Amino acid sequence: MTQAPGRSAPNAREFVLKLGRGLHAYGYPAHRLEEALVQVCGRLGLDGQFFSMPTALFASFGQGDEHRTFQIRIDPGGVDLGRLARLDEVRALVAGGRMDPEEGTRRLEAILAAADAYGPGLSTAAFALASATACRFFGGGLREIAAAGVIGLTIGLLALVLAQRAATARVFEALAAAVAGFISVGAAALAPPMAPSVATLAGLIILVPGFGLTVAFTEIATRNLVSGTARLAGVGLTFLVIAFGVALGTRAGGRLFGLATSVSVEPLPPWTLFVALLVAPSAFAVLFRAEGRDVPWVLAGTGVAFAGARAGVFLLGPELGAFLGATAVSAFGNAYNRIVHRPAAIPIVPGLLLLVPGSLGFQSLASLMGHDTLQGIEAAFQMILVAVALATGLLVANVVLPPVPLEPALERG
Repeated sequence: MTQAPGRSAPNAREFVLKLGRGLHAYGYPAHRLEEALVQVCGRLGLDGQFFSMPTALFASFGQGDEHRTFQIRIDPGGVDLGRLARLDEVRALVAGGRMDPEEGTRRLEAILAAADAYGPGLSTAAFALASATACRFFGGGLREIAAAGVIGLTIGLLALVLAQRAATARVFEALAAAVAGFISVGAAALAPPMAPSVATLAGLIILVPGFGLTVAFTEIATRNLVSGTARLAGVGLTFLVIAFGVALGTRAGGRLFGLATSVSVEPLPPWTLFVALLVAPSAFAVLFRAEGRDVPWVLAGTGVAFAGARAGVFLLGPELGAFLGATAVSAFGNAYNRIVHRPAAIPIVPGLLLLVPGSLGFQSLASLMGHDTLQGIEAAFQMILVAVALATGLLVANVVLPPVPLEPALERG
């Protein structure tokens, strides 16, 4: 049933505001967040309008003299697929009339206050596995994979120490990048031959904001210009901070171990790529805090993205091939949403991590800082082209196979 206008309006408003805070903090882009909150308000009999930015949410309720506006300052906590799924479940229960807003608010508060699904040890190990498998995707050899795993493990430990306080969290990316550059140069000197640039990039794969870049272009494409532009500025700054940290760490490592010479990577057998494709989704599931029952879907989404991207490269080329990969994984996520009635982001977000152009952005800045302007500009253009291809693929998939609408989902209950 639908709540009549004006009935328990304060409780309903509080529920919507708590829901908006949670969905915003744990991964909803502006266009999806605003659409979801408007739909919930319609079912609760509220007249609501919303304006989302990367670090804030504005919510207005009512008309005329009854108009009230709320401003919520939000510090994004990163993508948390487990919490998103639980928040979405409460949203459906309240909007469908099977739970009152007051109880829904209590459930939301419990979800937001709950401890992480995975302990610090498993999360740190996931950093190492993600970096090692990413190195294989980048064409690294055994030495590069080992160095990337050490870098990922070190970054995971740094995250446990630095992410607990706001002051140290602000320098986390720079410090992690410096450590990555230092370790890669040291590993290249102690265990040659090794390509330190490949190990550095793979070790930093979780921190490089390629996914944020894709979300920014998607928001701009959906006419959420303020949010998309602000997110794009944040992504650009993060790229610069990481590039500075890598340059600092590499220079310090060069002073201590000597400058690493450029070497060709010794290729690994093709079957190792499929091993990495099986291991990587498990690490992504832990890093994105997916629930245990969703891990097989994370694995499937990653496989669909990889297969779609490979087919896209064959048909359209390396840059535009990302379009087919994004379309495939987004359509798969929407099908998952229709069948399982859980957020489409669960298979989509880990799958997109294999496609996002963060490596190109890092290479662009590295080339520019190395005074190779032409190569840096070329890599930057490729990065933008891949990001636009990914954003277009996501939007096309939502037209070809859209996620299940709110109303039918609630009626099936």
